[in-house]
Amino acid sequence: MKIFFHKNFEKQYKKLKAKERKRTRESLVLFLKDPFHPLLNNHPLSGRYTDYRSVNITGDLRVVYKRVSETECVFVAIDTHSNLYS
Repeated sequence: MKIFFHKNFEKQYKKLKAKERKRTRESLVLFLKDPFHPLLNNHPLSGRYTDYRSVNITGDLRVVYKRVSETECVFVAIDTHSNLYS
């Protein structure tokens, strides 16, 4: 799996606390090994995020991404659940 990062994701990532960035990196490693690992709670989204999927990083921190092919995806946003879905 090849991951690309949208500029919006990169901006949001830089604003995270050090612990959150570390946890994000750990989750990305896990995602690369198995995108559907149970710890990630990978699930499809609806509404304005139709055709996107979400991965849990921490209890409240989420990554929104879109698969562009069988082997590539774009991570478009990382933020808290309430900020992403309100």
